[in-house]
Amino acid sequence: MGGDPLTALQLIGWPRDTIPFEVLQRVIEGGIDVMAEAGCVVVGGHSIDDAEPKYGFAVTGLIPPDQIMTNANAKPGQVLVLTKPIGTGIIATAIKNQKVTRDVEQQAIATMVLLNREAAGAARRVGVDAATDVTGFGLLGHLSEMVRASGVSAYIEVENVPVIDGTRELLDAGMVPGGTKRNLEAVEKMCLFGSAGETSKILLADAQTSGGLLLAVDEPLESALHQAMTDVDTTSWTIGRIVERAFEHGPSGSIITS
Repeated sequence: MGGDPLTALQLIGWPRDTIPFEVLQRVIEGGIDVMAEAGCVVVGGHSIDDAEPKYGFAVTGLIPPDQIMTNANAKPGQVLVLTKPIGTGIIATAIKNQKVTRDVEQQAIATMVLLNREAAGAARRVGVDAATDVTGFGLLGHLSEMVRASGVSAYIEVENVPVIDGTRELLDAGMVPGGTKRNLEAVEKMCLFGSAGETSKILLADAQTSGGLLLAVDEPLESALHQAMTDVDTTSWTIGRIVERAFEHGPSGSIITS
């Protein structure tokens, strides 16, 4: 939403009898490093013994009321800009199954550790007020939230959606997480996929970890937004457009791919 983080509480669930505390120490150090990079102070937290490792933060921040970006402000005629390539869910599944090359693994890690701070700041400076992140619900899932909240539809040009190198090959090898499959099931009823094949459908629904921002920007500001991203060494791709509601499936909007 464009806010600047100030403080955070650290939340940990850790299987103390199965994963050494030395690993937890590295996790905590990594989290503290990232928070420092984001200019956010960790002021405390809570930990519990848990069967599955869990780690995260509850963050408090500030944003001027007239600069808030929400997923409910998308308007027909705006273009859709994405700031990170997709594919981390598929690659993470391949990593767990030891089916991924070192190069592909490092590409995924590089995009996951990249903060969205610079991209959000650039969008704010250009005047973007319609945005969402792309995380666990995948590109289609988070875009579906945007079109429903805004009362619009969206058109995606599949060939313009950036994908991490090697992802399609891993998908063809069956490295598809359960969350990605559930994402696709959840959004299929509100999509017209046109000529997009099964591989493209799964990619667009892939559950992302620390994905990029999906921004809806007025067409006259499209070039300015891409330049603003370039100025802060952040990638960006125009992947589609916001349109008037295209077809009815209950109260929600729709997503058309081609």
